[in-house]
Amino acid sequence: MAELVYRPVIGFAQTLFKVWDLKIDCQGSENIPRSGGAVLVSNHISYLDFVFNGLAALPQKRLVRFMAKESVFRHRISGPLMRGMKHIPVDRKQGDAAYAHALQSLRSGEVVGVFPEATISQSFTLKSFKSGAARMAQEAGVPLIPMAVWGTQRLWTKGHPRNFKRSHTPITIRVGEAIEASRDKYAGALTRQLRERVQELLEAAQRAYPVRPKGPDDTWWMPAHLGGTAPTPEQVRAAEAR
Repeated sequence: MAELVYRPVIGFAQTLFKVWDLKIDCQGSENIPRSGGAVLVSNHISYLDFVFNGLAALPQKRLVRFMAKESVFRHRISGPLMRGMKHIPVDRKQGDAAYAHALQSLRSGEVVGVFPEATISQSFTLKSFKSGAARMAQEAGVPLIPMAVWGTQRLWTKGHPRNFKRSHTPITIRVGEAIEASRDKYAGALTRQLRERVQELLEAAQRAYPVRPKGPDDTWWMPAHLGGTAPTPEQVRAAEAR
């Protein structure tokens, strides 16, 4: 029954991509297994990242079950859709339930999508990774699939207005080779390996991105270390501490 909800949502999203005339460059989808469980792990720079993560899995005919904030499931519009697509609610005060739900999905052969930074990175650089994705993959005996998205922050991100106009915005997606989640490896070490791989994919996506800021007023979406005016990680942490 879930796919009666998921597939129309995919069709609607693809129609929006055409209306917005997005220029999507997705490479590496073949690294997502055609069958069996896997944990899909991505950087997080936009409210729409899960849409493009899911898009990367479509060539392999996989539907991704994302772990998302429980509040999204309580919304009168998004809630029924999220539940219908078998996404996984995460209540940060009761994380064990979400972890158990994700394990069950993985063991039943599903692809589970995780953002190990937990929140959107306002600096557009990688934050530290929580170890949950690695631990889930180890316990379920499934691979970790690293990936990175770039350009999605130009559509809708924290602290900036949405841009749902016909903007011709490029979106770059890179999916890396699977990482075996060996049980004899320390979860912290596996998490560091995973973050390093996502960082490599993010840098590859940034190098491949076909446009640069149009001028001084358009540098907000570029990280400071690449010459943009996005806040540095240190500035973000200082603002959050106030």
